[in-house]
Amino acid sequence: MAASAPAPHTTDFPAEGRCSYYVEKKRRFCRMVVAAGKRFCGEHAGAAEEENARKRILCPLDPKHTVYEDQLAKHLKKCNSREKPKPDFFIQDINAGLKDGTEKPEQLVPISSLSEEQLENLIKKLRKASEGLNSTLKDQIMSHPALHDALNDPKNGDSATKHLKQQASILGNIEKLKLLGPRRCFVEFGAGKGKLSHWVDIALKDAEKVHFILVEKVTTRFKVDGKHRKKNSVFERLQIDIQHLCLNKIPLLSKEKLPVVGIGKHLCGVATGSLLLKKRRK
Repeated sequence: MAASAPAPHTTDFPAEGRCSYYVEKKRRFCRMVVAAGKRFCGEHAGAAEEENARKRILCPLDPKHTVYEDQLAKHLKKCNSREKPKPDFFIQDINAGLKDGTEKPEQLVPISSLSEEQLENLIKKLRKASEGLNSTLKDQIMSHPALHDALNDPKNGDSATKHLKQQASILGNIEKLKLLGPRRCFVEFGAGKGKLSHWVDIALKDAEKVHFILVEKVTTRFKVDGKHRKKNSVFERLQIDIQHLCLNKIPLLSKEKLPVVGIGKHLCGVATGSLLLKKRRK
C-alpha cells in the first residue's frame, strides 16, 4: 500500500523574522523569533546544515526544551526553570491540606494497586464523608457578548471554538454571580497563556481599578497578558505552584485591599480543592 503524501503546508513561507522549521504536527511553521542572519530558532537549529555539527540535548532542569551541549553550563545559570529565591508569598505546602504526623510517603499507593475489598472500603468511607453534602451539580452553560465576534470567526478550528465556548460560559457565569465589575482583583489559577483574564478584561472594557494576578506553575510562551500593558488594567504574573501560594502575602492584594475573585479554566494539582475551599469559606 502506498504511503500517504505529507500534508500540504498551510503557507508557503514562514513569517518574516520567524523560524523556517515546519512543524508537521501543527501544520504550520514554528513561530519563534530567529537571530539576525539565521533561518532557524535555537530549538530547531539542528535543522540547519551549518549547525548540524553541534549537538543539542534535553535541558536537565526542564526536558521540554533543548540546549547546545557545549553551552549547557552557561544555559543552567539563566534557564527559566532554575531554582530562584522564594518570594514572601511562598509558604511550603500551605494549601496541601492537613497532614497526619504519622503519615509516611511510602504509605501512599495508587488506587490501581488496591484489592477489590480495599476499594469497597474506600468507597464506603467516601460516601460516609460526603453524607449531607449537596453534591448534585447542575450544568450552567452560558455565553457572553464579549466573545461574540471571536466565536463567529470563520477561521476558528475545532480546538479554538471549544476553548472560546468554555471561556464565554465562564464569563457568563461570573456575570450571573454579579462578580464581573470594577474595583476588584481577579486571580486566575492555572493561567497558562492568560486568555481567560484577557476576555474578562475585554468584558469589563474601561472599568476602573481592575487588577489581574495570573498564577502559573511553569514558564509559558505566547502569553496574551502583554497585550494589556498600555491599558488601565494592571496585570501581574506569578510563577508558583498554588500548593505553596499564600494569597494574603501577595503585595498587590495586601496593598490595594480589593475584593478577590478567583477564576480558572483548567486547574489541577495538589492544592486545587483546599485552596478553593478556603476561598469559599472566607
